[in-house]
Amino acid sequence: MTLTRRHLLALSAATALMSRPALAQSGAQSGAQTGPRVLCFGDSLTAGYGLRRGEGLVPRLSDWLQAAGRPAQLIDAGLSGDTTYGGRVRMPVSLRRHQPDAVIVELGGNDMLRRWQPAQAEENLDAILTSAGQGGRPLLLVGIHAPAGDADWRRAWAGIWPRLAERHGALLLQDLYAPLARIPAAERAPYLLRDGVHPSAQGVRVLVDHLGPVAAELVARAA
Repeated sequence: MTLTRRHLLALSAATALMSRPALAQSGAQSGAQTGPRVLCFGDSLTAGYGLRRGEGLVPRLSDWLQAAGRPAQLIDAGLSGDTTYGGRVRMPVSLRRHQPDAVIVELGGNDMLRRWQPAQAEENLDAILTSAGQGGRPLLLVGIHAPAGDADWRRAWAGIWPRLAERHGALLLQDLYAPLARIPAAERAPYLLRDGVHPSAQGVRVLVDHLGPVAAELVARAA
């Protein structure tokens, strides 16, 4: 097989994953962790890009679940810059390494930023969810709205999340950024980093309040 640049980038992503810490750490969760092992598999949004240790999505979600009485061992498998193609390559590596009881999949934002077609991402996500759901493992698919662009392209992206969730029997959060989108644009700055794309620590707290209830349902399914 001839390795293209895309293959090499994806393989590099898989290798980088192997050096990441396994379990989420935060102020409330730095001690012994209990509950099902949940693989949080995604891109920079999952990885906590630009934030200090303990402020990212995974450690904050761990705290939220603990407070809600649904503790879980959350495994941070976020990789900044990853695409659905890269995720398709590295998912088997993550499953073998971590042996999770449930999986959260959050990918697609970087595909959109590259203006890739949703059909391409749907094929990759379908393969990711097929691997992740083997043996009846509970799944949660986390979608995100497409950025400004052609209306038909955005509608096509919006359609893949419910279709994939139904196909794989996965729980669904249609749009992770929905609560931030509801904040008036003039008041949104404190919730985003200076790049205007990634959530700040304050923004993460808003996203976790949105994600928490469906993540708690996933933990219940895996318990």
